[in-house]
Amino acid sequence: MSGRPGEDQTIGPESARLREVRPGVHAWVQPDGSWWINNAGAVAGDDGVLLVDTCATAERTRRFLTALDSATGGAPFRLAVNTHQHGDHTYGNSLLPDATVLIGHERMREGLRTDVVIDGCPPFWTPVPDWGPVRRRLPDVAVTTSTTVHVAGRPVQLLHPGGPAHTTGDLVAWLPEERVLFAGDLLFAGLTPLVFMGSVTGALAAVDWLADMEPEVVVPGHGPVLEGAQIDVVLDEHRRYYRFVLDRADVGLARGRTPLEVARDTDLGEFAGWADAERFVLNLHRVYADREGRDLDPAAVLPDAVAWLGGPMPTAV
Repeated sequence: MSGRPGEDQTIGPESARLREVRPGVHAWVQPDGSWWINNAGAVAGDDGVLLVDTCATAERTRRFLTALDSATGGAPFRLAVNTHQHGDHTYGNSLLPDATVLIGHERMREGLRTDVVIDGCPPFWTPVPDWGPVRRRLPDVAVTTSTTVHVAGRPVQLLHPGGPAHTTGDLVAWLPEERVLFAGDLLFAGLTPLVFMGSVTGALAAVDWLADMEPEVVVPGHGPVLEGAQIDVVLDEHRRYYRFVLDRADVGLARGRTPLEVARDTDLGEFAGWADAERFVLNLHRVYADREGRDLDPAAVLPDAVAWLGGPMPTAV
């Protein structure tokens, strides 16, 4: 996966597909999963549909909703959950019917409430994304730890990992009977993870938390659906990557070097081929901030990702 627009013409909005991974359980997979191009999903029953996330733009969200409406025979979109606050998973919320009850973690709700990127994306990406006619729509129900919803009697557990990971307000949607996990951005399949708004150590701990569920199918926040042995492969890749970031950050701190200096001096090795490799410097910034006990302003560190890459970050959203 290159994640570089123009190299592959199959990663536009029309390339997304709805896949039924279990009866009534659908994954909306959007290639190639790089910046702003997420996965979503749904659980459908006779009494309606639970959606898991929306998409970044109005066009992509409409395609998702239209495909889902066709697959479910027009069943009402009764519930929806946002796995975290980022716009690729939330900006399409406003295209849901007014009657849809939207659920999110309390910190996710506050993060979307104060998000300024929905009002106009800064020029850190190229081309600068145009979200289309979306507006900020916040969850109606705020979860603090976990809750369970039911779709035609099928339990869907909405679980928080217990602390900061990808963000401070992550939720996963876990179907214990079908052993299907919608992991949100706690997992990126074949792409560089991003944790600069959460915690690298928390994200590492969350990998084991996910593994303990013993899922048989995982819908990651980005990248292809995972089944069987593929799941352990991706979990192990995440463990190695997070330990790599922590090690490089600690070396840089000990030597008095900035995250950008460390990133420029680092051979990414097995992770060099992952799309969006520039996230490495952002993840270093997260470790530095946590080790030094200070807050991190995402807007203040994004220029380092652009500097490392040598120009704005590509997106095909």
